[in-house]
Amino acid sequence: MENSVSKQNKRRDWALIARFTKGSRLSFLTALLCSALVALADMLSPQIIRAAVDNALGGLPADYPKPVMVLVSRLGGFEYLGEHIWIMALGLLIVALIRAGSQYAFRLCNTLAAEGFVKSMRDSLFSHIERLPFSWHMKHRTGDIIQRCTSDIDTVKNFISEQMSSVFRIIVLLALSIAFMLSMNPKLTAIVMIPVPVIIVMSFVFHSRIGRDFLACDENEGILSDMAQENLTGVRVVRAFGKERYERDRFEAQNKYYTGLWMKLARPLSVYWSVGDILSGVMILLSVVFGSKMCIEGTLSSGEFLAFISYSTMMVWPVRMLGRMIAEMSKAGVSLGRVAYIMSCQEERPSEKALTPPLDGDICFENVSFGYEDGAPILKNVSFTIKSGTTLGILGGTGSGKSTVALLLDKLYELAPGQGRITIGGVDIRDISTPYLRQNIGMVLQEPFLFSRSIAENIAIAEPGAGPDRIRQAAAAACLEETIEGFSRGYDTFVGERGVTLSGGQKQRVAIARVLVGSKPIMIFDDSLSAVDTETDAKIRAELEKRFGTASIVLISHRISTLSKADMIIVLDKGRIAEAGSHEQLKAAGGIYGQICRLQSGAEEGGI
Repeated sequence: MENSVSKQNKRRDWALIARFTKGSRLSFLTALLCSALVALADMLSPQIIRAAVDNALGGLPADYPKPVMVLVSRLGGFEYLGEHIWIMALGLLIVALIRAGSQYAFRLCNTLAAEGFVKSMRDSLFSHIERLPFSWHMKHRTGDIIQRCTSDIDTVKNFISEQMSSVFRIIVLLALSIAFMLSMNPKLTAIVMIPVPVIIVMSFVFHSRIGRDFLACDENEGILSDMAQENLTGVRVVRAFGKERYERDRFEAQNKYYTGLWMKLARPLSVYWSVGDILSGVMILLSVVFGSKMCIEGTLSSGEFLAFISYSTMMVWPVRMLGRMIAEMSKAGVSLGRVAYIMSCQEERPSEKALTPPLDGDICFENVSFGYEDGAPILKNVSFTIKSGTTLGILGGTGSGKSTVALLLDKLYELAPGQGRITIGGVDIRDISTPYLRQNIGMVLQEPFLFSRSIAENIAIAEPGAGPDRIRQAAAAACLEETIEGFSRGYDTFVGERGVTLSGGQKQRVAIARVLVGSKPIMIFDDSLSAVDTETDAKIRAELEKRFGTASIVLISHRISTLSKADMIIVLDKGRIAEAGSHEQLKAAGGIYGQICRLQSGAEEGGI
């Protein structure tokens, strides 16, 4: 079973590489062809030297392939070449120039192909992540996702552009070297090649050993990245509570563990590379010792001996690099698997019918029950109706399901079959096109997120075509205009990461303005006025009533004053609707709402 899964993963990984190299295959193939020419040029130089020593200068009879003998004949024969040895030196120069040109073309095509590959990979990965369900993002750490999109992609890129082409060149170089050596002296070739099978077997054993270790290193690098990202983002909280030492100790402990994993991996790597270097040296030693002996015995010519030494020296690089290639292959396999995991995750399912009906009708929750994965039910048989153009207020304690109502309405989480249904104008939202639905719902979440852009760009992010006038009107409705005018650069003021340069209330108002800049038939405000004072709260609600009299509005809040003007208010308690009615009805009923109303009224009167 495990082998079957492993084979499936390998097929998945290679399919992914084939997909990302689709636009760069010609460049890759050209690079591989140039790499083969470089290897061939490396093979020809020792043969020219051999011919010069044995045939042109030594006068030994020649036994070369017919095309070579024809070329030598046209140049005047070996005797003539011996008298004009510069011709053979020129031949070496031409081969060197061909090698240099091929190497240049290889580097150029390989770089173009690699950059095209990594661009395709990054674009596809980012686009895919953007379309993954909201629930997927809630289950995965941001730091780990970032590492998969950066470090892991770079590792795969290096393997494709460097290691894979090197493996191809090594194979060509070994094949040509063995072929040329066999044509000269099969016995000496067999002796020189004795260490190669040992190195190959050791490489595959080594490859199976280090794969798990590389995976552990990669995963813990993701944890380290996540800790750094989290601390840099929450630096104000860390400073406010004086937790610098605590967070530093946590980071150093994780960093120590991560470093230990690499040090543990370094031991087998060092052993393998050292043994590989020794065996490479043994190859040269065998060629020198046994080649010298054969020269003395007369079974090997001086030119052939020099060629054998050259080929043995050339083979040292492939043999020494084989271990490094195996190590990089293991690391790339781990990184590719981590990227492939994201790419194999199911994207948010589009609505089968993809309807685009008017969304200005009544919103109905019919017997809705919902629970997050591996958790207790949050909503239990909840039913209510928001009449078109009215405002619904939702009150409830922490964990009562208030925000879940908003997330379900926006299809950030989907209802499973049998868990009730949500309709807008009588149409089940499961049948409504998801992009269309979200384009027509304006939502301000509990924790407003601002991008590292200007205030104007943050307000207009949901409506890219919004002009300066609409942006100012939205800012005015969110009671933000006066604040913006107080900044030296006004609407062009740059907002730091996650809005760190703004106060909590200012961030909430920018998020509110972002929703108000577009005319949405449905508006959701999820506890989005909690960080503003009651006076500003009242002004914003007045603007909402003035600007969006036809929109259906959902107000989620713990503040009674925010909910008091709603057409209907529901009180959620442990996932169920405990009370429902207008502000006056619920206040007079003396239930949960009435108790909270009295407590908050008492707090205001007491100046709390």
